[in-house]
Amino acid sequence: MKLDIFTLFPEAFDWFQGQRSVQNALGEGNELRLFNYRDSTPLNAGQVDDAPYGGGAGMVLRVDVVDAALQAAYPSGEKPRVVLLSPTGRLLDDELADELTREPHLALLCGRYEGFDERVHEHFADDEVSIGRYVLAGGELPAMVLADVVMRKLPGALGHEQSAVEESFSKVLEGAPEYPHYTRPPTYRGWGVPEVLLSGDHERVRRWRAEQSQIRAKALREN
Repeated sequence: MKLDIFTLFPEAFDWFQGQRSVQNALGEGNELRLFNYRDSTPLNAGQVDDAPYGGGAGMVLRVDVVDAALQAAYPSGEKPRVVLLSPTGRLLDDELADELTREPHLALLCGRYEGFDERVHEHFADDEVSIGRYVLAGGELPAMVLADVVMRKLPGALGHEQSAVEESFSKVLEGAPEYPHYTRPPTYRGWGVPEVLLSGDHERVRRWRAEQSQIRAKALREN
């Protein structure tokens, strides 16, 4: 996969690029590229935004600036699937993550200030994705969340093929949360580990985990 991120703050992704799963994914031949809107803006002095028509507080990222950034990144005109990060977009879940992971090339558009000129939404974005119904200062954190969710699903990213298969909300668990996990010590301050996990009976363990996953799913539905 090739993953491109358009942002005003590429340095914000320094920490993200150092994460083990991201490094593993890149080591498998996947790509992560960062594009700064200011590097290709057609305006003077690196300007990228302007006051909104009709008045109001805040500044809006200009449509010509975003268009210039996309043209600079894809001079041949063959663009990838463009995803705009927005609090009003489709909520990110495991099903959407699987869908995006199947894309060979993705571009994420990070907004800032009051967001994008509406014409960016209408004419340049193939999808809009939200990580929650709340507002952040910009699209960088949502882009990192989306990139992390997608890249950890790529072969080799987690070091073990099954690590990203049997996870919360995955198809293997029928969309339910993952079951509880325990490790050493077997007892701590009087708190024990379920006997079934110490039994060595793999079929019992499998059934217990499936039951616990469904119990958690029911609790989520009731809340």
